[in-house]
Parts: sequence; structure tokens; C-alpha cells
Amino acid sequence: MKLDRIDIRILHELQKNGRITNVELAELVHLSPSPCLMRVKKLQEAGFITGYSAQIALSKLGPTITVFTEVTLKNHRQIDFARFQQAIEKVEEVIECHLISGGYDYLLKFVAASISDYQEIMERLTDQDIGIDKYFSFVVMKTPFIKSHLPLKTLFPI
Repeated sequence: MKLDRIDIRILHELQKNGRITNVELAELVHLSPSPCLMRVKKLQEAGFITGYSAQIALSKLGPTITVFTEVTLKNHRQIDFARFQQAIEKVEEVIECHLISGGYDYLLKFVAASISDYQEIMERLTDQDIGIDKYFSFVVMKTPFIKSHLPLKTLFPI
């Protein structure tokens, strides 16, 4: 499916407000409601829209810690990457996992209840023998902002 400027506008508006009504969305993207809804359904079916979720104010729930972790694997065969990724995907506290080029293999983002909880997770992972050679932890002290939307208008000018 090739996207046009209206599809990009729809995606842009939906990522800003996933709860927007179809009528409001249609108005913003200059379509009538029926064609707008058809386009949204096509975008969903084609996998451009992967889901809808609530953004949670984590700080209101209680104290937590965010840690970015650089991980280097012992071996670099395809099976080693697959084994590591399968194990990491099961860790609820890992909310992002990126395969990185450069000085290490993966960049992980953890959200844990405390630094001791994070350390327990890392000890458990190293004990599992999933190929971790070394890791470095970077504790987030403060998060001035988080953008929850992609820069669609600059990536794909509409």
C-alpha cells in the first residue's frame, strides 16, 4: 500500500489523539466521514497502525527507576541474537530493545521499581546464560520530556 498525503495526515492526527472520533478526524484531514473510516481501516489492515494505547503518568503511580543498558554478547551468530532476544522479550521491565551498530550489540530500556529490582533482573539474566558478555547501566536521573509521537510531517512531508 502506497501512502498519500491524506494517509499521512490521518496517521499524524491519530498518533496525537487515538481517541478522536471519526467525524473529528475526517474534518481535520478534509474528508467526509465514510471515506475517512475506510482509510483508517485500510491503514490498520496494512499494518501501519499497530494498536491504540493509553499514555500512563508513571510518576503518579509511585516511585520507579528508568535504566538504559548497553549489552554486548559473547558470540555474534544469528542463533546467539535470537536466543538473547527471546529471553529479553519475556522480561516485563524491558520496554525497549534495540539492536545497535557500534561498540555494543543492544540498547535496552528498563523501567523497574527500584535500583535493587533492576540489579536482580540483571543478575538473573546473566545467570540464565543467554549470551551476555558484559553490560553497562545508565540510570536516568530526570526526564525533561518524552515525545509520544513520530515526526511524520518532517519524515514524510504532506
